[in-house]
Amino acid sequence: MNRLKELQPKWYSPAEAAVLLGFGLSKVKMKIATGELRSIKDGKYRRILPEWLDEYINEQISRHEEVA
Repeated sequence: MNRLKELQPKWYSPAEAAVLLGFGLSKVKMKIATGELRSIKDGKYRRILPEWLDEYINEQISRHEEVA
């Protein structure tokens, strides 16, 4: 039982990614559709790796720093 608490997800659904990013689901789906946020299709489900969320966040930070 204690080991289950230590498990981290290997990938996220768009809804889970939206919660983690503080976005609405439609915004995450739009970012996936435009290629801003990477994802894969697993059967009928779309999945996002944690590293891809980190990449998206880092790209946003870099873009902001270039403007500032």
